[in-house]
Amino acid sequence: MTAGKPPHPERRTTGGGSTKPRRPGRAEPGPYPRPSREELAAAVDRTIPDVIGVGLEVLFVGINPGLWSAATGLHFARPGNRFWPALHRGGFTPRLLHPGEQDDLPALGLGITNMVARASARADELTAAELVDGARQLTDKVTRYRPRWVAVVGVTAYRVGFARPKAGFGPQPEQLAGAPLWVLPNPSGLNAHYTPQTLGAAFAELRSAALG
Repeated sequence: MTAGKPPHPERRTTGGGSTKPRRPGRAEPGPYPRPSREELAAAVDRTIPDVIGVGLEVLFVGINPGLWSAATGLHFARPGNRFWPALHRGGFTPRLLHPGEQDDLPALGLGITNMVARASARADELTAAELVDGARQLTDKVTRYRPRWVAVVGVTAYRVGFARPKAGFGPQPEQLAGAPLWVLPNPSGLNAHYTPQTLGAAFAELRSAALG
């Protein structure tokens, strides 16, 4: 990690809306708030705030919020999602964080945003036009916040949004607004091609390149 004062976190809303995370109306034990069926249904098309600050080491870019994330206001919140374990296995966090601790990330030089702001039940519900527009908005965001690295979590979204149909995982030949680009596997539990161990190894490869 680069020495010096950590960036100041900013809670930003992607696509408009409240700057505070939306949480279920009742208290829930444990690290994962569990939205009701009604809350999940109401979360369609909702947006959630970015976890971001100026000059981050790595800005992680999800595809779009799932309904669980939109209902709780927490990124990668569904218990079956393996983003947080991969982040820890990859050496980015000193311990396994849960989604409710997402605001601790900027102090570690890390942030989270999405290619597309609106929530959906599945990422394949997004249109190509939405992903292309999301790529333009992401470029503007990187220009504004100037992270040292940008990591897109999901190769299909990257291929469509940036018109790179043959892009693979790992470092990309082009930069985004001056920041090196890296593509990581989608940590969704639906991605059976990757185990928790191989996901962790993919994140560790990025950490080695970005942070040494």
